[in-house]
Amino acid sequence: MKITVNDEAVEVDDETTVAALLDRLGFPPKGIAVAVDWSVLPRSQWQTTLTEGARVEVVTAVQGG
Repeated sequence: MKITVNDEAVEVDDETTVAALLDRLGFPPKGIAVAVDWSVLPRSQWQTTLTEGARVEVVTAVQGG
């Protein structure tokens, strides 16, 4: 199925979870925030299975000032 991650089309399996997607794409396990279909998804819900056409936004925390 096709989803969008940070404005790029990505092909994933039907049973892909948010956590599996992040791992597959090489995002770090900490220091990121995730939104699915414009709603922030708490880390406790990262086992949620994605659906066709889902829009995922991943933001990485940056240190500095």
